[in-house]
Amino acid sequence: MKIFSGIRPSGNLHLGNYLGAMQQWIKLQNENDCVFCIVDLHAITTPYKPGELKKHILDTTAVYLAAGINPEKSVIFVQSQVKEHSELAWLLETITPMGELKRMTQFKEKSEQHKDYVNAGLLSYPVLMAADILLYKTDSVPVGKDQEQHIEFTRMIAKKFNQKFGDTFKEPASMILKEGAKIMSLTNPKKKMSKSDEPKSCIFLFDTPADITKKIMSAETDSGKEVIYNVTKKRGISNLLTIYSLLTGKTTADLEKEFKGKGYGDFKKSLAEVVVQYLEPFRRKQQEFATRESYLEEILKQGQSRAQIIAQATMQEVKQKMGLI
Repeated sequence: MKIFSGIRPSGNLHLGNYLGAMQQWIKLQNENDCVFCIVDLHAITTPYKPGELKKHILDTTAVYLAAGINPEKSVIFVQSQVKEHSELAWLLETITPMGELKRMTQFKEKSEQHKDYVNAGLLSYPVLMAADILLYKTDSVPVGKDQEQHIEFTRMIAKKFNQKFGDTFKEPASMILKEGAKIMSLTNPKKKMSKSDEPKSCIFLFDTPADITKKIMSAETDSGKEVIYNVTKKRGISNLLTIYSLLTGKTTADLEKEFKGKGYGDFKKSLAEVVVQYLEPFRRKQQEFATRESYLEEILKQGQSRAQIIAQATMQEVKQKMGLI
């Protein structure tokens, strides 16, 4: 099975990114053909600092490797270094209804969030994402729950192209975790964890043990003291239970029994220890890769070559079917 997924290089990745998507990648690469992209072209649709973009790209590469992505098994590359992504996106835009783009949730949210930075690229973001996926004849896309609409959009575009020009693209399926698909903010458990919010709302993969402990101990919980999983009535403690469960393999029911009769303080202290221990390899490997920039660049160069072979073959087929010379 062919798998594609990507992450924006917009700074330090957080635990929600990892649990919602990347954790799946490690298992998938052992039995599938996996392509993992650093989507820098998507990153420039919202405010960013050009001088920091390269660092963020290399940091994201380091995260991929620290998380366990094996460049010998999987293709790791930078989106803008394979020109076929932009080329296919333009061709797909010519068959994309404007109404479909305007209804996309992400466009509405980002437009509201960055009112001085509403651009055409932000509107056509879903088409570029569709091109990313379709370029590699993808079967499944491991994503968080919030990206499901984009995969539905991609399926629509694939179907539309196939009907108009002949069978070319697969209609990819979403691969979403039943648990952990959406990790919520530590300060507002009604919202998804996001690095665009205040720092204490997220646990970043490279946070220090002291920062992790401080964030978890101050995380919003609920009235009462019982450690019970109930996403309707106890969103805060349920979010923390989900994190604990995903990092340890224990079920939320098991954790309820383990902390029965204990308060939120004891639970948070234990969770902080679990998170610190789990993320220790990330911090250690980040320090290692920080001194090996040329190594990271070489991995991306090799990934670019492998990705281009697939992308060029797809584009040749697409152009031929569209009547382009």
